[in-house]
Formats: sequence, structure tokens, C-alpha cells
Amino acid sequence: MSVWQRLLALDRRWVFAGIALAVVIPIITGYTLPLGKPAPPTVAVYEYIEKLEPGAVVMFGFDYGPASMPELHPQALAMMRHALERDLRVLTVSLNVQGTVLASDALQTVGDALGAVDGEDYANLGFKVGGAAVILGMGSDGIANVYRVTADGRPTADLPVMRGVRNYDDVALVVDLAAGNIPGAWIAYAHQQYQQDLALGITAVMATDYYPYLQSDQIIGLVNGLKGAAEYEVLLGLEGREAPGMLGMSAQSIAHLLIIVLVIAGNIAYFASGRRARR
Repeated sequence: MSVWQRLLALDRRWVFAGIALAVVIPIITGYTLPLGKPAPPTVAVYEYIEKLEPGAVVMFGFDYGPASMPELHPQALAMMRHALERDLRVLTVSLNVQGTVLASDALQTVGDALGAVDGEDYANLGFKVGGAAVILGMGSDGIANVYRVTADGRPTADLPVMRGVRNYDDVALVVDLAAGNIPGAWIAYAHQQYQQDLALGITAVMATDYYPYLQSDQIIGLVNGLKGAAEYEVLLGLEGREAPGMLGMSAQSIAHLLIIVLVIAGNIAYFASGRRARR
């Protein structure tokens, strides 16, 4: 049996095992591939946060669920880390009922790593049902009147992190992390109604829908999928296990490369074996 015939007869379980190793090994070892130059929309978000004065407020909207965590959670971790490293105050809200738990996880992960204090440096205000009504309410009635208690039941108005924060006039930037159509509501109401500066962190499949808002200056920047998370980590100088976006991109790229090699080898083996049979 020739080499090509042996390749065609290869048990598909070896292929599955190879793909699994290609994904798992980079994540376990912390190995990351070079990423290249970050995209301008990602750089725009980074530079905006970089220029904010210490004590300014950045509000993150956690409008995604566990199904979108691989793309959006690394974005949240990177941008929150940047904000807290710059001594900015971080607030999180959610219009997705699953987002509250994810916000708590992200805040605890980054807060513990940086020694930030819950209630003083950051706060998770939790979930409110209502979508556009909640966004409008924070502008008209005030944030503490819409989110009267935090996700863990503390009175919002009593927290040191909320000192001087009434409505959007006191929020330097809103970053909506979303996997659905909620960013449209933030753009239509927070930005258009109250001129709130807004950035988006979205899944890659959503990017084409929201680039027009970037081009029309309705959002200041856009972090696009897992690649956008990795680009933000590059801008922060993160590496290894501190950079889940880069780890994910490396695992994905190595797996894709292995698939390409297998497809090419399989086609060569198929045509070489057919030619040998004809002879």
C-alpha cells in the first residue's frame, strides 16, 4: 500500500484528535501567535479610554449570554482592565437577564487581579427589563433611580463609586457588549437623544451591520469579535494567560492551519491514488 493510500485509509478519529490537540495545547501552554497591527476601530476605543481623566465613569452594558462568551468576554476583560488601570470608575448594567452574572464574573476577575474595590472602584448595577425604556430612563430620571439597588442588593445611590453620577452627563463613555440587536437601542436613544459617547463590542457576524454607525460617527469605535479582543490585549501589552483573546485566536488559527494542510494532503492523495490505479 502506497503512502497516499495509507493517508486515504487514515481513521478519521486521528483527525479529530489532531484538531483537539491543536486547540487545547496553545491554551494549556499559553502559547500565542503574532497578531499583527490592530484594526483602527479597536485602536479608537483604546485611545478614547486612554485619554480619559482619572475618576471618569465608564459604563459597560453586558447584553450577551453564555453562548457569546468566547468572543465577548475577552473583550470585556480587556476593556475593564484598561479602565481600572487608568483609575476610571466602572459601572456595569445589563438589558439581558444572563448578563448580570457575566458582569459579576468579569468584574471579580479583573478587580481581584488589580486590587480594585467593589463599590468604590466599580459596581455591578444588575439587570433591568425594558430595553429602550431603561436606556431613556437613565438619561431622564437618573441612573440611581432606574437601578435603585445593585445586583447584590446594595442601595446604588450610597456607593462611593456613584458619587456625582446622576445621568449620562456624568458618564464619559458607554461600551455596549452585545450579541443581539440591543446596540441599536443604545445608538438611537443614549447617543441620539442624550449625545452620549458610545463604543460597541460585538460578535464578528454582527460587524457589517454596525460599521455604518462607525463611519457616521454615531459610535466612537468598535471591537470586533475574538480578533478585536486579541487586538485590544496587544494594545495593553498583555500576553499568556492574561490574554484569553490572543490564546483563543492562536488556538483557532492553528486548528484552521491544520485543517488546510489536511484538505490539501487529502486531495493530493486522492488524485495520486487515482492516477496509480489507472496505470
